[in-house]
Amino acid sequence: MRVGLFLRGVLVMATLAGGLYLWEVLDLSNVFTNAWIETHIKGRGAAGELMFLGLAGLAAGVGMPRQVISGLAGYAFGLALGSVLALAATTLGCVGAFYYARLLARGPLQKKFSGRVRRLDDFLHDNTFSMALLIRLLPVGSNVATNLAAGVSSVRAVPFVGGSALGYIPQTVIFALLGSGVTVDPMARITLSIVLFVVMALLGVYLYRKFRHGKSLDANIDDELGATETD
Repeated sequence: MRVGLFLRGVLVMATLAGGLYLWEVLDLSNVFTNAWIETHIKGRGAAGELMFLGLAGLAAGVGMPRQVISGLAGYAFGLALGSVLALAATTLGCVGAFYYARLLARGPLQKKFSGRVRRLDDFLHDNTFSMALLIRLLPVGSNVATNLAAGVSSVRAVPFVGGSALGYIPQTVIFALLGSGVTVDPMARITLSIVLFVVMALLGVYLYRKFRHGKSLDANIDDELGATETD
């Protein structure tokens, strides 16, 4: 038992070290910029699409906001293809972080985030698909922290990832629209994106308050959303 825990700890350290090494070697801190997209992604066909998908999936897995990824995907590929690739990359990041936590880092993460893990486990356990979808519609919260906490918890992977992917769609499309070069006046496109975001955010808050059934995802989130125990 102790040997297994030791080996798992070594694997965690090795993957973290490998990730840091790749970050430095590939200079990933300077990858997701418009200039980098212009040079390495746009106009390169399937190769550019696969490169974006792989790097964006990695970035989503380690915490890059999915809204940023969606905006850059819209800029690189337009609204339709950009939305598809951004959704795929964000979902890959979700799967990667979930299984990293579940297979390698369960022990350390359980100790570090025990309270958050218990709340998320309770929130997701009975209706994992629906509640995961609900979480992703909210305008607040950390995507990567939710993925890691879910991986540590007892929730099943398929309904969690499926609900997450479906819940990612609205903001993915909104931010891909914001970043895209569709033939709409830029001010109109920005205004439309803002209106759609506000509408979806309000819908997410309404659904959270209506269907959480007294469960709390996070006390700070409840405060931000005006959700109380009497809702």
